[in-house]
Amino acid sequence: MSTTQTEDILFALTRLHALPDCGLGEDDIAALLEEMRKFTEGVIEPGRLEADRIGARFADGAVTCPPGYRAAYAAWVEAGWQGVAAGEEHGGQGLPFALWTAMSELLATADMAFSLCPLLTCGTIEVLEKYGTPAQSAKWLPELISGRWNGTMCLTEPQAGSDLSTVRTRAEPLGDGRYALHGQKIYITYGANDLAANTLHFVLARLPDAPPGSRGISLFATPTILPDGTLNALRCGGIEHKLGIHGSPTCTMLFEGAVAELIHEPHRGLPAMFALMNNARLQVGVEGVAVGARALHLAQAYAADRIQGGRPIARHPDVARMLAEMRAMTLAGRFLAYEAVIAADHAKQGDTEAEAKLALLTPIVKAWCTDRGVEAANLGVQVHGGMGFVEGSGAAQVLRDSRIAPIYEGTNGIQALDLVTRKLPRDQGALLRRMLAEARATDARLGPALDALEAATRWILAAPAEEVAASASAYLEACGWVLGAALLARAARLDARYAPIAEFYRTRLLPRAQAHAAEVTGAAEVLALIPA
Repeated sequence: MSTTQTEDILFALTRLHALPDCGLGEDDIAALLEEMRKFTEGVIEPGRLEADRIGARFADGAVTCPPGYRAAYAAWVEAGWQGVAAGEEHGGQGLPFALWTAMSELLATADMAFSLCPLLTCGTIEVLEKYGTPAQSAKWLPELISGRWNGTMCLTEPQAGSDLSTVRTRAEPLGDGRYALHGQKIYITYGANDLAANTLHFVLARLPDAPPGSRGISLFATPTILPDGTLNALRCGGIEHKLGIHGSPTCTMLFEGAVAELIHEPHRGLPAMFALMNNARLQVGVEGVAVGARALHLAQAYAADRIQGGRPIARHPDVARMLAEMRAMTLAGRFLAYEAVIAADHAKQGDTEAEAKLALLTPIVKAWCTDRGVEAANLGVQVHGGMGFVEGSGAAQVLRDSRIAPIYEGTNGIQALDLVTRKLPRDQGALLRRMLAEARATDARLGPALDALEAATRWILAAPAEEVAASASAYLEACGWVLGAALLARAARLDARYAPIAEFYRTRLLPRAQAHAAEVTGAAEVLALIPA
């Protein structure tokens, strides 16, 4: 018997992984998931196609979101979902981050473009809880936690994409503890909108005495509307016309003396911003899972009803294969993502092993899960055939939306470099090897893939830096396929319902891990093709 999305999430939270004690039993978590499902399917999902068709619009200096989003966002605020994982001191519910992740997955499954506004706000809440002063927290956290305000992350500039060391936005001291921001930021999600009452921007900028490079960047918070009700000196200069996520306004923001406050210490903006970025990277990985879930839902429904050759196409072997690939990849990605976010919850309680696991898994979850989301969305279009290529079925929208996830919050190539140059060398691969040993004990049939990944790991740890960079993406892919297989194997041992899909993954998909591991040692061939 097949399981539902919420059953899979419940299994991951209560049986596959060890959620920290939060005062909720399995029945309580199941009830919470059901309420989340009802809200996302009943309130958010019905407007997704219209929102995609209408899109966000910019005119006369103002951004207008799709009309249905206003009622949906008001319902979001009324329901209090934004504060699921936020501290109780300022109005949150104080539940584990993993339960927020469940909300995030269901929300992105319903409408990825809508979900981006709460996603960024969640990150700004975490930054303030960790780095804000008591006065800043008291002033801003209740507004963000309630959802009345939304939060943004303003990093990228026209000349500074992934290389934040070239940020030029200036912060000039005003003499009263506040600063005036001058500069331009691009690709700011929900930087201007007509959903929230106000927007709090987190902005990377340089103080006058800043040293050059990334060590000279500070973090500032600036609201669109000041406490006296007047507009701050910032504005939206326009929005992007994009391949997908049409309902989400992607803004160019101009700071023209905007009054701001310093967050954390001078010239220490990147460590503070990384709290937001790492939160967002995990959530984007979950977007990949959500994309797979949406694509699978549409494809299964279509394949069950579409009759060809006298039977539903779901009963044709090649269509069954495509549906199984979508299901297997999405489920493995889900189990991997929840392992990471539950590690984040344990790390918050001081568990150093969990903190190390979180660091190792974050780039894998972000990259591997988003690439699998694109793959699942692509298969979903194929299952629909010609109907998938036209807009009415919704399959095309899922594919268009999915393509941003491997790009934003650090491209997947950057995630691979992070894995091989920072995370893996921390302990010379010791944690990963322990995880692989656990996988071997779970199912000995995983042995060939585990052997291949262990050999690739030894090569990565010993190779020159340029060769490591050339093989980083292949190595991350191998890690994702192997860790996904390990989790499916463990799930099959815990619940027989997962045995058929785990066996399909092991025999049909896991060989990809060995192929990627074999690619790793071909770094010299890549480097030989780089122009002099």
